Amino acid sequence: MPSTITRFIKHFLLGSSVSFLLTSPLSFAASQDTSLPNLTSSQLQQQATVEILKTLDRKHFVDLIINDDLSARFMNSYLDRLDPTKSYFLQSDIDEFNQQRFLLDDQLKKGENKIGFAIYRRLQERMNDRLSKVINDLSDNSPINFTIDEQMTIDDDNRAWPSDMKAADELWRKRIKSSFLAQKLAGDSVEKTRESLIKRYTDQRDRLQKSTSEDVYEIYINSFTELYDPHTNYFSPRSSESFSIRMSLSLEGIGAVLQSEDGYTKVIRIVAAGPADKQGQLKPSDKISGVAQGDDGEIVNVVGWRLDEVVDLIRGPKDSIVRLEVASSDASGAETTKIIRIKRDKVKLEDQAAQKAVITVDDNGKKLKLGIINIPTFYLDFEAYRKRDPNFRSTSKDVYRLLQELNAENVDGIVVDLRNNGGGSLLEATAVTDLFINRGPVVQIGKDGGRKQSQFSHENAAYNGPLVVLINRLSASASEIFAGAIQDYHRGLVVGSQSFGKGTVQTLTPLQSQGELKVTESKFYRVSGDSTQHRGVIPDILMPELIDNSEVGESSYDTALPWSQTEPVRHGVYRSLDPLLGELTSLHDQRIRTNPDFIYLNERKALQEEQEARQTISLKESTRLKEKAELEQRSLTIENKRRKAKGQNEYKDFDAYETQLEKDNEERAANAGTTTIDTQDDAILKEAGYILKDYIHLLDEGVGKLANNPKK
Repeated sequence: MPSTITRFIKHFLLGSSVSFLLTSPLSFAASQDTSLPNLTSSQLQQQATVEILKTLDRKHFVDLIINDDLSARFMNSYLDRLDPTKSYFLQSDIDEFNQQRFLLDDQLKKGENKIGFAIYRRLQERMNDRLSKVINDLSDNSPINFTIDEQMTIDDDNRAWPSDMKAADELWRKRIKSSFLAQKLAGDSVEKTRESLIKRYTDQRDRLQKSTSEDVYEIYINSFTELYDPHTNYFSPRSSESFSIRMSLSLEGIGAVLQSEDGYTKVIRIVAAGPADKQGQLKPSDKISGVAQGDDGEIVNVVGWRLDEVVDLIRGPKDSIVRLEVASSDASGAETTKIIRIKRDKVKLEDQAAQKAVITVDDNGKKLKLGIINIPTFYLDFEAYRKRDPNFRSTSKDVYRLLQELNAENVDGIVVDLRNNGGGSLLEATAVTDLFINRGPVVQIGKDGGRKQSQFSHENAAYNGPLVVLINRLSASASEIFAGAIQDYHRGLVVGSQSFGKGTVQTLTPLQSQGELKVTESKFYRVSGDSTQHRGVIPDILMPELIDNSEVGESSYDTALPWSQTEPVRHGVYRSLDPLLGELTSLHDQRIRTNPDFIYLNERKALQEEQEARQTISLKESTRLKEKAELEQRSLTIENKRRKAKGQNEYKDFDAYETQLEKDNEERAANAGTTTIDTQDDAILKEAGYILKDYIHLLDEGVGKLANNPKK
């Protein structure tokens, strides 16, 4: 890859063979099934393995020792990637593989990938046999009894591998029955579901039979690289080309960051002002199981597909329609999936631009004017900037203009809203911080205890008044740098919920053999010495949100680098906020205790956590119908409780509630591109304004003064 792309990504992202001694009837030899390709590791892949180890040893932030312990972890990682739901391998297979668990490190050092490919060939056999059996069973049109009181485990992590073929058959019987029941409850006929499932598993078998050694190697070696951290990845030549296109061109799509997980394509982040963001239904941690083209196209099941192939299906011409079949992470009803219709478009820079609004709040009879600045992302028109166009668009230029306008309106304080801001340009994060603090360091970049580079604020602040920064779980990377600096300087209050925790820096390194390696080289550290990695930024005052931290955020990755500290750098402190926090928190707690919107958020959060904690589901129709009705009624009760407290009309039933939600989504999609800051119905933003009002009030009472020139 050209060095310019490498620099862009760094700026923007923030031997001898080993024989098998096996006695199982299933050998590691090539499959006798001629429909399955006999996949082996190529010479170039063996060279790549050696090169990857050398690159990781030379460049990665952490130094992992390639030994038996790592080898065992590698084996577990690989098996989890190949069969995440424990659906195909038997316990006897796992026992067989584990005879080799301490040999993977030895093979890696020699550039050999034989064990990995042998295990994959076993998976091919198991999957091909299982899918063929499932297709045949489905084709028998056998009746399904939904009156039997039985349960199915849905917690894959805690489920054991099937002990034998009989146990595997039972697992699949329940899985197929669950699919039928879910679709029956959603209104589909048994015949339609049977046809859909046959097509799904036939497609999966066809894809299995078309797999290549490139597919196997990418899975195998990434099972190793991600033991270093989840952002260290190998890109095969094909994946590398796709990645380069995505990074260097503005392609039409839905505006979502995706990753593969357990065979599904999982939504990690919604791009600010993108088509999915404007449409409003797709959420982080949703799992995409199907993709359809246009309003009438057939839904293609993409479970088990490569991520780049799913992305290719989702992308398409501007203004065309794509429909996604999604398992929602936030379903209030009992349906397991829903269809989301999105019109493809480019993510326009002007739609991502910072915006302002002014609200008025009452402070014991005194009217306060508060400015709101929403920053969806830290953007920079790289092309215009590179050409030295004086009119290039950037976050810092736009925010500076908005600050001038708010100063002209004589606002008493400002809220900077960074919710859902996934980051962007480090240069712009530093430049925007520059507008709120005087000269000083903003962030450190480097290794624990090693040499670090610091980014500095170079100008006097454009705004020195009272400040609140609002963050949530989707505030990441550059957002965390800004919020962390404001907090470390005691320049303002940080409120909301714990941020994402993405505090690492990656670079892309071309391999001489084949493909490329994205490597985590350093961490971001705040001027206080705390890293933003894993922990993120902890607000001074916490507010609830419906995002599940165990599903979204850096800490949700098993191999995420830990939080750490380094030496602080000399920086100013505007004032100590500690004397204010107790009173501010008390006032906040008093307010939200009776606030209908916050009561609603807390009750919805409790209901969501209760549903997510389930480890089994019933396969009895009457039980599921009862559970569905109870869940819908609880959701309706929570909503109507809020509406009654706010003087609004209550919904007659759940159908009326759902109908209104659909209308709201349609209205949001119709108004896409005309988004403005919601100062009326955004309870979190309004509360941030009230916290700012309290902050100003305490300052006026003489509890403390803001220092224009902070003490060193």
